[in-house]
Amino acid sequence: MTHKIVFLDRRTIADGIKVRRPAFPHVWVEHDQTAQSDVIARLADATIAITNKVPIRADAIAALPKLQMIAVSATGTDNVDKDAAAARGIPVVNIAGYAARTVPEHVFALLLALKRNIVAYRESVLEGRWTHGGSFCVFAAPITDLAGQRLGIVGTGAIGDSVAQIGRAFGMDVVLSERPGVTQLRPGRLSFDEVLTTSDALSLHCPLTDETRHMINDASLAKMKPGAVLINTARGPLIDELALERALQSGKLGGAGLDVTAPEPPPEDAPILRIARFPNVIVTPHVAWASETAMQTLADRLIDNIEAFVGKA
Repeated sequence: MTHKIVFLDRRTIADGIKVRRPAFPHVWVEHDQTAQSDVIARLADATIAITNKVPIRADAIAALPKLQMIAVSATGTDNVDKDAAAARGIPVVNIAGYAARTVPEHVFALLLALKRNIVAYRESVLEGRWTHGGSFCVFAAPITDLAGQRLGIVGTGAIGDSVAQIGRAFGMDVVLSERPGVTQLRPGRLSFDEVLTTSDALSLHCPLTDETRHMINDASLAKMKPGAVLINTARGPLIDELALERALQSGKLGGAGLDVTAPEPPPEDAPILRIARFPNVIVTPHVAWASETAMQTLADRLIDNIEAFVGKA
């Protein structure tokens, strides 16, 4: 059998990353990106669909009788209707673990930049404050060491565990949060509320579900330790961005480092673009996962997954 493989959004892997072709008879078709309205047409004859962020919904699955596999070129699978796929016997296969080093490094890039006010100090040099300040250094903004600070981690797994490991190496007091609303605590975890109220930095690493959507909202932000820093490299909708904007305006939070939003890319009037202008906020465009090493690992495992499926079929 010759499979037809259609990659709906090849643009989500950088051009310099090689995506090898599977070692079985196939036709390969790739599109830079795909509008939702074009999904069914582009997958019409496909036996294997590859998607990173393009949604494959129940109506599309129902309209694609030849589809046998959905390969997600990412870890998160919330863009695929997994119930509809399961009802058709179509496996939805993701890629886990490829970002277990690159995302945690990005977390600490954001955390260090915020705690040490790197942006403010860079601007002080560019503005001439060092040249004309008359002193060997410039005190442009407060600097806080990570050592001795409490780092709360919400969501464990390969990435959360790696963040915890790095935090401990910095001398931080690392605590793991139980899910919001859970009263029966698992061993080694604190309640969500206790983590909120005691952490100097809070880093989110949980999947997006109905239970975790807007878990960071007005109520949870009000409980956070004054001056705490919030980091989100997981999924944008974990945070109610309007509530975050209010917390930043009030001075409640010490800062935020955000790599994700909803939708992506954000429209011009999106709250994230207003939030990005706060001096104590750093926003990056969903690139925590995107080191060259991690992307090549992802591309290789993507094809490994497809070959494994065809080999078992």
